[in-house]
Amino acid sequence: MRILSLIFLITLVSCGGPEPRRPVEVKSGSFFKQSVKRSKELLAKEEKLLQDLMAKDTVHEYTHSASGSWFFYNVKNESADYTAQPDDLVIMSYNIISLKNDTIYSMDDIGTLTYKVDKQDLFPGLRNSVKMLKEGETGTFLFPSSLGYGYHGDNDKIGINVPFKVTLSVFKIEKNQELVE
Repeated sequence: MRILSLIFLITLVSCGGPEPRRPVEVKSGSFFKQSVKRSKELLAKEEKLLQDLMAKDTVHEYTHSASGSWFFYNVKNESADYTAQPDDLVIMSYNIISLKNDTIYSMDDIGTLTYKVDKQDLFPGLRNSVKMLKEGETGTFLFPSSLGYGYHGDNDKIGINVPFKVTLSVFKIEKNQELVE
């Protein structure tokens, strides 16, 4: 009887609910806070660099875009009024130039592209810029690295956190047929 009582008592005591596991290492948000701080500092430094570059260029009038780039028109088409919309096909060409005017990728290197707006992979700044130009227009855009290839680079000629310039020409915009009908 004692043994049964003892087994019953042990069973009763050990039947507590499951205890949640505690993390071995408690993480605070400090890594992310530091990363955000570094990103803001880098962006401020790059924007200052771009502002200085634009101040030295007295020939062109730069416009700040909503996406965070600056640009000027090399060729403006006053007769056109349509800019590319999602799912349109855009026939275009562009180059990538360093802020010191060294060619990174020429238009010949890249070639003429047919791009389905917002459906194909381009770096963020170019994806936004295509939607700003009309058919027959050419613009030069200044991108901070966050709108370029960012902290990763392009694994070839563009390094980590490199701001650059792009001259983009839009030759033709074919409207999405679903929207036309």
